[in-house]
Amino acid sequence: MQEQNFKNHTKMEPGYHYVALPALLIFLIGSINFLIQSTAENKYLGAMLVLLSVILVLMAWYLRIFALKAQDRAIRAEENFRYYLATGKVFPKELRMGQIIALRFASDDEFVALTAKAIADNLSNKQIKELIKNWKADHDRA
Repeated sequence: MQEQNFKNHTKMEPGYHYVALPALLIFLIGSINFLIQSTAENKYLGAMLVLLSVILVLMAWYLRIFALKAQDRAIRAEENFRYYLATGKVFPKELRMGQIIALRFASDDEFVALTAKAIADNLSNKQIKELIKNWKADHDRA
C-alpha cells in the first residue's frame, strides 16, 4: 500500500463518488425533465419519479452523513484515549472535531505538541495536517 501523506490522504470511493452520485443526479434531472414535458395523463407518473429521485438523493446524502458522524465519534474516542495515554489527561475541550480528525494523522512523537499548537494558534484541520512531519496513515476511513 502506498505511504500516506498530506497530498494523498483523501479517499474517494469510485462506486459512490463517480458512479452512484452522478447517476442519482442524472435521475433527478431526468425525472424533473420528464415531469415538465409530460402530458396531463403522465403528470402523476412524472411527479412520482421526481419524488422517488428526491428520496434516493436524500437517502444517499444521509447514509454518507450518518457514516461520517459515527466515524467522527470513533475518532474522538480513539484520539482522546491516545492523548490520555500520552499525558494522563483527557483531550482539551477547546479542540474542534475538525482539529481532532486532523490530529489523528500525527505520529505519537508530535501528537501532544501539535495538539497544544492547534489550540494555541486555533489551527484549521488543513493547517494541522500541513504541520505533520511523520504521517500516521489511516486506511480504515469511511
